[in-house]
This record gives sequence, C-alpha cells and structure tokens, in this order.
Amino acid sequence: MNDVLVLDRAATAAALDPHRLMAAVSEALVAVARGTVSAPPRTAAFAPGGLLGAMPGYVPGLGLAAKLVSVFADPARPGHSSHRGVVALFDPEDGRPLAFMDAEPVTAWRTAAAATHSALALARPGPVVVVGTGAQARAQVRLLAALRPAEPVTVAGRDRAAARALAALHPAGLAASLADAAESANGIEAAVRGAATVYCCTGATRPVLRRDWLAPGTHVSSVGGSHGPELDAGTVRDAALFAEWHGAADTPPPSGAHELQGLPEGRTVTLLGSVLSGEAPGRTSPDGLTVFKSTGHAALDVAAAYVVHRTTLGRPPE
Repeated sequence: MNDVLVLDRAATAAALDPHRLMAAVSEALVAVARGTVSAPPRTAAFAPGGLLGAMPGYVPGLGLAAKLVSVFADPARPGHSSHRGVVALFDPEDGRPLAFMDAEPVTAWRTAAAATHSALALARPGPVVVVGTGAQARAQVRLLAALRPAEPVTVAGRDRAAARALAALHPAGLAASLADAAESANGIEAAVRGAATVYCCTGATRPVLRRDWLAPGTHVSSVGGSHGPELDAGTVRDAALFAEWHGAADTPPPSGAHELQGLPEGRTVTLLGSVLSGEAPGRTSPDGLTVFKSTGHAALDVAAAYVVHRTTLGRPPE
C-alpha cells in the first residue's frame, strides 16, 4: 500500500484535465450502451440527513474503481446538497489498489462532462443557461469555460449574488439580471425562456423547470434531483428522452431517476452512448424538445479516476 496515490480535493481537481475527461467519459458512455461495462445498480444506506451510496464499476480500457459518496442536505445553504466521499482505483489485472481520491470533484466533473456531451450531440445552436449555483453548477460552468470560452453562458438561480459569482468563472459568463428576477420569483423562468440549451444542476426536491417555459427545440441536460424530481411531468411527457443507462427508468431511486419512473408502456429512453457512437439517432426534429436525464453511473467515475491517475503520473492516455 506504500505506493498508492492518495489525493486530496485540490490534487484531484487539478488532475481532471477537461479534454482528457471528455474523451474518457465519451468512451465510458459508449461502453455502457454496448453492454461491455460491469457495474451493478447503485446501492445506498439511508441516514436521517441523507444517504451513502456505493458504486463499483469496470470499464474495458479505462479500469476498475469504486466510489463511496454521501449525499446530504447542506444546512448552511438551504436547498443545496453536498456530495462527499472517496473513489478508489484498482489495477484491473491483479486487483492492487492504485489510488484514492476525493469523490466530490470526480462526481461533479464527470457529471458535467456527460451533460456537456448530451448538449453537443442533441442541442441546436443558441443561448446556453445553467440553472443552479452549487458545486455541480460550478463544475458545469468551469467545464464550459474550458471547452468553449467564447460561447456566452447565463447562470440563473434563487441567489442572485451566487449567480453573479458563478458567472464570473466563465470568460463570457452572465448572470440573470434583476429585471429578469422581477419577472419571475427566482429569475429562472425568464432566463430559460430564450435558451437553446439548459443545464439544470440543482439539489431540487420538486421541479424547478416547467414545460411552458421551454421554447421549441430546447435541449435540457438535467443532472440534479437526487432528492426529488428536477423536471415537471409535462417536460418529460413531451421530450425525446436520453440517459446514461436503461436503469435510469427501470430502477427506482436512488439508482434510477425520479422523473423517469412509471413511463407509459412503449415509451423509449435512448442511451446517450448509442448516440455518441452513431448507433442511434439523436435529435430528429429542429423543434423537438430533448431531455438528457442523468443519474450518474459508475462507469463515469471509472473514466474520471482513470484521467486523474494518469494525469497525476504524467502519463498520456492509452
């Protein structure tokens, strides 16, 4: 165990190279869709204030890892939640532990990468809005800043000061204005009405987006909602649906998505990896609504842990 890397939050975050991460997450999503990943549904133990989830997984070419992560409400920030834990990376040939790293940046950045892939594959050109001001929204804004620094991004949330601070992390970042906030109680409605892409990154317990706010052709990447639905039933009803894995609709929370439970018989959920590989169609109509509903998947943790490990050691991707 003496040669095992132990990385704190700062070291883990510093090793999450955005371009390497996007490539590895794409590889993992395609592997999930093709059925080459070994990963049981996420399990969780529930405590009075939150849950502790366990997510082991193996992805050919990327490795073997397991994550233990707690999801608890943050009493200092009502409506927000924290994701804390560890990711352990193992040698897939002999089982040796290779590295332990902080799970919070791994979770936030691999989730942002999957959401970004969904937008790149499914969204039409136009304004981009990030809804939320917590850790996941921060990772999303920072990833967009690294990948497309010239493309404006508007941040909307209940806390206008937090939205302004988050928008400042992007070279072309904007915060929903005070005038927008006057139009709707929290500024979110006015911000998303003109959006082509909406990244919804909240700790919602009830919907924060509504169908009648969304213009024709909008793409929604919904990655929050661990404690409840982030999208309303009308949005789910009218959208072409995409997810990381079929269990997003076929298993109950916490492994499945609140919004995708009880879909009508025959309703399809297309795997994002199948779209990325060209094996399934993405957007089929310029005016159609598309929704990527993320629940997280162990394969994405493996992808991020692979990037962290190789970047820390100064090794190129294999």
